[in-house]
Amino acid sequence: MKVVSRASIVAFLLVLALLVWVGSSIYRAGYTTGVGVPREQPIPFSHEHHVSGLGISCEYCHVSVTEASFAGIPPTYTCMTCHSQIWNTSPMLAAVRTSAATGKPLTWIRVHDLPDFTYFNHSIHVNKGVGCETCHGPVDRMPLTWRVNTLFMSWCLECHRAPEKFIRPREEVFTMNWKAAGTEEGKELVKKYGIAVQQLSDCSICHR
Repeated sequence: MKVVSRASIVAFLLVLALLVWVGSSIYRAGYTTGVGVPREQPIPFSHEHHVSGLGISCEYCHVSVTEASFAGIPPTYTCMTCHSQIWNTSPMLAAVRTSAATGKPLTWIRVHDLPDFTYFNHSIHVNKGVGCETCHGPVDRMPLTWRVNTLFMSWCLECHRAPEKFIRPREEVFTMNWKAAGTEEGKELVKKYGIAVQQLSDCSICHR
């Protein structure tokens, strides 16, 4: 009987461990987190074409990113700055022209969407030297935009606990494929920008 009991306990623990592993895998899978899954949009907008191909800076479209908590979705008239002159009869851009004519904004599908219980401010990150690609990935190589990081709290804490590994000079915030010189430079920037590292892991920073 003892052998059967022990075998049953071992089997139960193995099944429990398997269930935990399966649950964790599902929780972190791309179809759950959205990582690596391009989002279908009303217009197949290509960051690769506009950023890498044409050299348009992030802040040209996301105008509030340095001043507000949100980066901002560009209004239709921003698109029409160019597309009233070029590709102005393209069927692909019909929805843009309709939006411009009717004044009804396009309904874009959010790619990076934090839970409502999490407070995030774009401007403080940008002004403290956090580059766009640190969170959003290499958007200059994305024909359609997808999420590169899970946005899990553990991922955010990697930077909050060791910002010197991620901080860059403010003038390089919008630079794609930027390479850090080293941790020592990061530490200097943390000091220069007045980043209070000891407070960054405080729950109230993100949960207010």
